[in-house]
Amino acid sequence: MTTSNEVPRPRRKRRRRGLFDSLKEALDPDRALMASVDALIEAVAVKHALNVDQERWAPGKPLKLLLTGHVGTRNTGADVRVGEMIRQMRHVIGDDDLQLTISTSDPRWSSGYFRSVHQVLLPQVFPPFLYRECPKHHGVIACEGSMFKSKFASALTCFMAGSLGMAAAERKLGVGYGAEAGSMTPALRSFVKRHCKDSLVMCRNLPSRDVLGKLGVRTTHGADTAWTFEPAPPAVGQKLLREAGWDGEKKVLAIAPINPFWWPVKPDLVKAAARTFGGQYRVEHYKSIYFHAASSKIDQALDDYLQGIADAVNAFCRDRDVFVVLIGMEKLDRRAAERLNPLLDRPAPLFISDTYDMFEMISVLRSCAMLVSSRFHAIVCSMPGFVASAGVTMDERIRNIMNDRGTPDLFLEVDDPNLGDKLLQILHKLHDERDALRDTIGKAIPAQLELMGQMGLDFMDEVCRVYPEFPRKQLPRTWEAHLPPMPPNVQGILERYG
Repeated sequence: MTTSNEVPRPRRKRRRRGLFDSLKEALDPDRALMASVDALIEAVAVKHALNVDQERWAPGKPLKLLLTGHVGTRNTGADVRVGEMIRQMRHVIGDDDLQLTISTSDPRWSSGYFRSVHQVLLPQVFPPFLYRECPKHHGVIACEGSMFKSKFASALTCFMAGSLGMAAAERKLGVGYGAEAGSMTPALRSFVKRHCKDSLVMCRNLPSRDVLGKLGVRTTHGADTAWTFEPAPPAVGQKLLREAGWDGEKKVLAIAPINPFWWPVKPDLVKAAARTFGGQYRVEHYKSIYFHAASSKIDQALDDYLQGIADAVNAFCRDRDVFVVLIGMEKLDRRAAERLNPLLDRPAPLFISDTYDMFEMISVLRSCAMLVSSRFHAIVCSMPGFVASAGVTMDERIRNIMNDRGTPDLFLEVDDPNLGDKLLQILHKLHDERDALRDTIGKAIPAQLELMGQMGLDFMDEVCRVYPEFPRKQLPRTWEAHLPPMPPNVQGILERYG
C-alpha cells in the first residue's frame, strides 16, 4: 500500500509542472513576437509564389537595399559601424547602382548621419514594418554587431533574423554584415535556423561562426567596420576636454561604464500596463512594452561593479596625476556614469552621446591616453588613435578583441569579486607600458582591415550570386581594393604595420 500511494504523487506534480510550462510558453511575449514574424514571412513567401506586389531587380535598376539595425538610439558604436558599412557598400557597388534605406528608432537621434540614405521610422511593434518594407527592396542587410544573441534582447535578434527571413522568402539578397553570435534561447535558435539558412552572415570572429554553423547558416570571416571611421579633427576633442577642465598637459584617463546587469530587455505587458496606469516600473522601463531586468540582486551587482571601478580609479589617481573623464557611448550609459561619479574622489566631466555626436565622441576618445571600457566600440574606435585600452566585459565581444590583439591580460569580468584590486594593476600597466601597447595596438589593426576588405569582396560575390546580371564594379580582387577610402591616420597604420 505504501508503494502504491507514493507512485501517483510525482506523476501529478509532473503534470502540473508541464501545464504551467505550456501556459508560460504560450504567454511568453518573445515567443509571440517570433510567431508573428513567422506568419508574416510565410505570407511574403505566398505573395512571392503568386507574383503579387513584386519588386524585382532588373538590369538598369539601382540595387535597392534595406539596412536593419540599432540606429536612432544614440548608440555611438552602432552609428559608427553602420556609417562605415555604408561607405564600404558605396565604394564596392558605386553610387549610381545603389539605393539605400535604413530603419531608425528615432529620426531625431540619427539626423545628420548616413549621407544620402533614406531613413524610415522603425515602430516599436515591428513585424508589420518588416512585412511592409522588406518587399520594397532587392535585399536586406542586417547591421547590428550583436546580431544573434539573447544577451541584450531576443526581440532585436528576431527583428534582424526576421528581416533576413523576409528577403529569403522572396529569394533576394540577405546579408548579416560584421556580426557576432552568442547564447540564444532555444526558441530563438530555432527561429534563426529556420529563417537564416539561405542568408550569408559575415562574422567578426571564429566563435560566432561556430555558433551559426551549428544552425546551418552560411558564414564567412568578417570584421567590425568601425576601423575606418574618421572622427572630428583632434583639435575638436582637445577643445571639448579643455572646456571640461583639462589643462592640456595631464594624461587623460577615460572610463566608459555601463549597467551590465539589467540585460536582457524583455517585453512585459503587465509591467507596461502598471507603468501606464499606475506609474510603476519607471526606472527599469526601456521603451514601449520593453523593460530591463530589475531586482535587488541586480542593484547590488551594479553597486559592486561601480564601486570596484571607483576604488581602482581613486587609488590610481593618488599615485598618478591624471585627468579623468567618464564616457557614455550610448545615451543609456548616462545613468551608470552619473551613479559612478559620486564614488570618485574628484568628480569627472561626462561625455555622453545624448549631448555629443559620434564625430565629437570619438575625437574625445582619441584625445585620451588611457581607456577602461565596458563598451566594445569605445575600445575599437580608440585603437586607431593608439589609446592604451583595457576592458571590463559582460560578454564575449571585448574578450574576443582583447584576445585577437594579443592582450588577454587586459580585460576583466564585470562580476569579478576582486575587480578593484585587479583593475588598479591594469591601470598601472596602461600607464607604465603605454608605448609598448601602442605598438601592440598598431600591429593588430591591419589584420582587421584585411578582414574588412575581404568582407567587401565577399559581399560583392554574394550580390552577383543572387543577381548574376548585376554590373559589378571593375575592382581588383584584393582586399585592399574593397576597403572604403581611409583616413590618413588609418592609411598610415596600414603602411607602417601592415
